[in-house]
Amino acid sequence: MNGYHMEGFSGYSVKYSPFYDNKLAIASGANFGLVGNGKLYILDINNQGKLEEYNSFITQDCLFDTAWNELHENQLVVAQGDGSLRLFDITQKDYPIAVFKEHEREVLSCNWNLVNKNTFISSSWDGTVKIWSPLRPNSLSTLIPNPMKVIEYIDRVDIPLSHQNAHSDMTQNRNCIYQSIFSPHDPNLILTCAGNSYITLFDMRQAATANNQQNFLSHGGLETLTCDFNKYRPNIIASGGVDNAIRIWDLRMIETTRGNLSATTTTRPKCVNEVSKAHELAVRKVVWSPHESTLLLSASYDMTCSVWRDLSFNGKVPTNRTNNTHIGKGCITRFGAHTEFVFGIDWSLWGKPGYIASTAWDGNAYIWKGY
Repeated sequence: MNGYHMEGFSGYSVKYSPFYDNKLAIASGANFGLVGNGKLYILDINNQGKLEEYNSFITQDCLFDTAWNELHENQLVVAQGDGSLRLFDITQKDYPIAVFKEHEREVLSCNWNLVNKNTFISSSWDGTVKIWSPLRPNSLSTLIPNPMKVIEYIDRVDIPLSHQNAHSDMTQNRNCIYQSIFSPHDPNLILTCAGNSYITLFDMRQAATANNQQNFLSHGGLETLTCDFNKYRPNIIASGGVDNAIRIWDLRMIETTRGNLSATTTTRPKCVNEVSKAHELAVRKVVWSPHESTLLLSASYDMTCSVWRDLSFNGKVPTNRTNNTHIGKGCITRFGAHTEFVFGIDWSLWGKPGYIASTAWDGNAYIWKGY
C-alpha cells in the first residue's frame, strides 16, 4: 500500500489517467468541502512505487469530481462548488484553460464520453444534467429528470445524508443529482442518480421529452448516491445509497411492483442482486472493474472500501445467486486504512489487474491491491 497526504485538504475524487500508467488526479476541498478553497492534485507514481506531486492547482471553491479528457493526455475537467466546471492542462501552472458556468448550484459530478470522446457531462445540486464540448463555452444540451413523487418511504436512518449544512434537511436533497455518467457501450445513453431515490436512463437519440428517459425507484425512498454501467455487460448497472445497500439491475428485465403504503403500481428494471448491508453506513461510490465483468468496487461513509464479486453472473449466464457480506462469499476484500468518509475510488487500467486508488476526508490517497 502506497499513500500520499494532502495537507489541509480532503479528498473527494480520484481518477487514473487513461494515457499514463503513472499518473493520478485527485479533486479535493479545504475544511471538508464546507468552506474555502479546492485543490486539484496531479500525482506521479515514481520508479520506487511512491506517490509524489507532479503539479497542483488551487481553486476558489471545493472540487467534487474530476474526469480526464479522452482525446488529450494532458487535460482534465473538474466539478466545482460554485456551479462551474474548469478545464486544466497539467503541463501549465495556476489557471484553467477554459471555464464552463451554467449550473446554479454545486456541480457534484463530471464524466467524459468514452465512446465518441468529444463531449463530457455534468450534474448538479440544481437538478439538471448538462452535456458539454470542450470547444464551446455553452452547454450542448440540458437534461432534467421527470419530476418524481416517491410512493414509499422507509424510516430515516441515522447516517450522514450530506456534508453541507445548507443541505442537511433531507427534503432539500430531493432534486440533487449526485452522479451522471455516459455508457461505455453507447455514446447516446446517460445514467443519473438523485436524492429522490430515482435512477434515470436518458436516450439522446430521442427528442428531449418525457419519452427519452426511463425512471425507477432504486433505494426505497432514500437517497441514491452513486451508479455505474458494467464495462462488459451493456444492460447491467449498479447503484448504492444511504440505505447501506448495493443493488445490481438488469435494464432488460422490466417488472411491476406495488407500493406497501398505496395501491400505486410502477415498473422498473429487475434487481438481480442485492447486498443489503454492504457497508455499515451509506454507500458513496460504486465502480465496475475494467478488467472483469463480475467485479465491483465500493466506498462508504463507514471509512472502508470493498471489492465484490457479482455472484448473480458466472461470466457466461445468470446464476440467480445473491451476495452476502462475508469474505469469500461475494466480498473479496475490505480496505480499512482510511480514518474518515471515503468519497473517491478508481481501478487502475494498467499493469496487473486489481490495483485500486482511493481518497477520503482524512486527506489521504492510497494505492492498494484489491485482489
